[in-house]
Amino acid sequence: MPLWKPSADILARSPMALFMKAGSRIAGRDLKSYDDLHAWSVEDRAAFWTAVWDDGEVIGEKGGVALENGERMLEARFFPEGRLNFAENLLKTTGPDDAIVFRGEDKVSCRWSWDALRDRVSKLQQAFAAMGIREGDRVAAMMPNMPETIACMLAAASLGAIWSSCSPDFGEQGVLDRFGQIEPKLFIACDAYWYAGKLQDVSAKVKAVAGKLGVPVVVVHYAGDAEALAGALPDGRTLDALMAPHEAEPLTFVPLPFRHPLYILFSSGTTGVPKCIVHSAGGTLLQHLKEHRLHCGLVAGERLFYFTTCGWMMWNWLVSGLAVGATLCLFDGSPFHPDGNVLFDYARDEKFAVFGTSAKYIDAVRKGGFTPLTTHDLSSLRLLTSTGSPLSPEGFSFVYEGIKPDVQLASISGGTDIVSCFVLGIPLRAVWRGEIQGPGLGLAMDVWDEDGHPVRGEKGELVCTRAFPSMPVMFWNDPDGAKYRAAYFERFDNIWCHGDFAEWTSHDGIIIHGRSDATLNPGGVRIGTAEIYNQVEQLEEVVEALCIGQDWDDDVRVVLFVRLAPGKVLGEALEKTIRTKIRTGASPRHVPAKIIEVADIPRTKSGKIVELAVREVVHGRPVKNKEALANPEALELFAGLEALKS
Repeated sequence: MPLWKPSADILARSPMALFMKAGSRIAGRDLKSYDDLHAWSVEDRAAFWTAVWDDGEVIGEKGGVALENGERMLEARFFPEGRLNFAENLLKTTGPDDAIVFRGEDKVSCRWSWDALRDRVSKLQQAFAAMGIREGDRVAAMMPNMPETIACMLAAASLGAIWSSCSPDFGEQGVLDRFGQIEPKLFIACDAYWYAGKLQDVSAKVKAVAGKLGVPVVVVHYAGDAEALAGALPDGRTLDALMAPHEAEPLTFVPLPFRHPLYILFSSGTTGVPKCIVHSAGGTLLQHLKEHRLHCGLVAGERLFYFTTCGWMMWNWLVSGLAVGATLCLFDGSPFHPDGNVLFDYARDEKFAVFGTSAKYIDAVRKGGFTPLTTHDLSSLRLLTSTGSPLSPEGFSFVYEGIKPDVQLASISGGTDIVSCFVLGIPLRAVWRGEIQGPGLGLAMDVWDEDGHPVRGEKGELVCTRAFPSMPVMFWNDPDGAKYRAAYFERFDNIWCHGDFAEWTSHDGIIIHGRSDATLNPGGVRIGTAEIYNQVEQLEEVVEALCIGQDWDDDVRVVLFVRLAPGKVLGEALEKTIRTKIRTGASPRHVPAKIIEVADIPRTKSGKIVELAVREVVHGRPVKNKEALANPEALELFAGLEALKS
């Protein structure tokens, strides 16, 4: 039985249902189901993406051509004559209603109306222009997820500048590994931030980074002394001082080509210096409008929340909610301070319609014994989305048993590479336990075996066989495109190979089994790490796990590392329990050769465990970019383990 089914009202009147009726008129045939709608969206991409432009009421000029060179991935151009401004499309709404609501743990809170947001963007636009910020200049920010960050991004985008951000918990080298590559014209940073109730002073880091970037610095007050920090910098000023000389005036927007660079995002960088992935204004806008309007069903005035930092692409995704007139609910800090109810308190108080988070957060709420179903009024919540790593079947069950029984649960997956999703929620389809609902509209996504043949009911590579608007424009400092081609097009000719290990289900849904470069191959059989995590993390004794393949005796053996709950010890009995659980829940081939207890498991700033970095350490190879990790010291726990020498 499915966990959730769309109501008759959703099937008749949701934004996706209404779009399907419009699509039927455009296609000249009756699109009766999501399968029909998706098939049309990839068969006639020019008509589909034109319809998305019109449905999203994009401000700009489409030009006379919607798609040229559509059969060649790298040469395809959507709306080659089109012109628009990303910021203008996010600032269409005016008035006194909330545009942004913010909570910085229990320390700071504020709300900005649409008019207040526009006024701040106007002042910043004038200030940036006076500083000489122009089309193509890079503006880099090390900022919390707060309203000022969004205002600065919109001001930069209004002028045609390229925005790039990370969170203030990055180490100095991690910031420089990113921003040093793109040579920004301006650096924006906070003075301090709160995490788990503790003040985190970043003034020394800001000074060090600013000194090496050698550019003007704008210091935003949040939790520290912005004036003192700005005064200690050779070319520093506070955000307030920057805006002070300017009065709010009518905004102006530079009309730019559809492919004009908007964002530079960064790969995780756990196996080398991060790749600088450049995304276009037009591609990002259309893809996000499609996902927000159609897949999430967002309408003006609804409240959209995603738990994210400015170092994760979900921040960029969240911000685009302004384009449909949604109110953004921002949160910065620990989601477990003062306890695990804090985000559900926020959802109750602000009446979230959409609550986005990570699979790890849902699992932590479950294991922490929190049951918002019995403690919180979440009647406004209609969609809960989960990403960052595959959501386990138990996570699916917990959402319905412990959070809200009638919510649509959308496990979603895509990435920094496309600043959006390949597979995600579909309001016209049922939700089945452990399955992502299906592929995104306009995306010719499939699962292929190693020989490039489509497969059903077995695991393979997640691919996309036709070009789509949110493909990166380029990688920065990759003049001949070699790094870009190597990242996605080396495996199959003219086919995007995403690097996820995936499987179609009998319901036309998708299961993601983990990254294909972290896939285990004992005895030549491909095993997704998520299949093991889904079993072992059901056990109360196990907080989390990490699995790698260790080269051994001319083969690969599976090694499982576990972080245990307080007071638990990995003895013979627990090892047997873990092996039995994996054998019966997955298969005998999934059972690890070694199970080792560790005190901590390394993860990226966005919370993803880093299997590849651990694999490098276990094999005695250097990890090139530890600065990308939230807890790099945890890697030391995996070096030179005696248990792995026999």
